[in-house]
Amino acid sequence: MESSEPATGPHARDRDAAGRPRNARPRDGLGRPLPKGMPGVPTTPDDLILPPVEALREAQRLLDGGRPFHAHEVLEAAWKASGRPEREFWRGLAQLAVGLTHARRGNTEGASRLLRRAADRIEDYAAAPPYGVPVAALTAWARSTAQLIDRADGSLSDQALTPELLEQR
Repeated sequence: MESSEPATGPHARDRDAAGRPRNARPRDGLGRPLPKGMPGVPTTPDDLILPPVEALREAQRLLDGGRPFHAHEVLEAAWKASGRPEREFWRGLAQLAVGLTHARRGNTEGASRLLRRAADRIEDYAAAPPYGVPVAALTAWARSTAQLIDRADGSLSDQALTPELLEQR
């Protein structure tokens, strides 16, 4: 029989009042967990819900600052809060940010795979792009960046790993 008591000990995970895991562990700029008690960079609050255009602007700000993991958290929150018609769009954008996280961490295989998956997922929205996202251009960017990552030795510039989520900034 499983215990309903919360886990305790050195590997216990922080949880909110409803029992959902919280993101309380400090993280570095690429989202890698740091030992407890070490200073980390600010993360996205677990309960963040932004209107779609604000979520895109915040994700772009984080991408521009070289923090794709944190952009992923913003986009993932938008994905989880979205309705059915746009759910896969937001999921694709979150995957794009995760792909960029992998690229910056040096995981080229995972990066190119996720960027291609993101492109496949958002491509369906090109005919009627939501929220001013240049979907066709972003899809092409993700696929060409995946090819660059496959051919590169892992040393792509920050600029090469920063997409444009919004047409007008």
